Amino acid sequence: MSTVVRRPEVSCVFVCHDGAGRVLLARRSAGARDEPGSWDCGAGALEFGESFEAAVAREVYEEYGVRPLEVERLGVRNVLRGDPVTSHWVAVVFAVRVDPGGVRIGEPHKFDALAWYGPAELPAPLHSQCGESLALFAAR
Repeated sequence: MSTVVRRPEVSCVFVCHDGAGRVLLARRSAGARDEPGSWDCGAGALEFGESFEAAVAREVYEEYGVRPLEVERLGVRNVLRGDPVTSHWVAVVFAVRVDPGGVRIGEPHKFDALAWYGPAELPAPLHSQCGESLALFAAR
């Protein structure tokens, strides 16, 4: 009889912004892992041996085709999803300033739209985890 050991995963979540108050959000496509049709900031798993900053730079480039101009760590969230829990992530959240003119959809199998939003004009529906990341960004 074997025992399955489950451990939380580590994710680097990034709220990309233009430095002038707007944030970049992506709409999750039908091929997204979860919550298709919802708008979300970016995220990706931390790879073994990778620094947080290297993971953020890699993921921002993969998802949006641009390199970060500034990276600021905002906080950490313990993300438990499901009852009973079926998904557990430790999310390290970052603010990432990017050049708005360079963004593009880098992973069309995951996202079908990108758009810039001010804090009072966020789209709906937001991904279930996006609001708390945006709150950390707004509080910085």
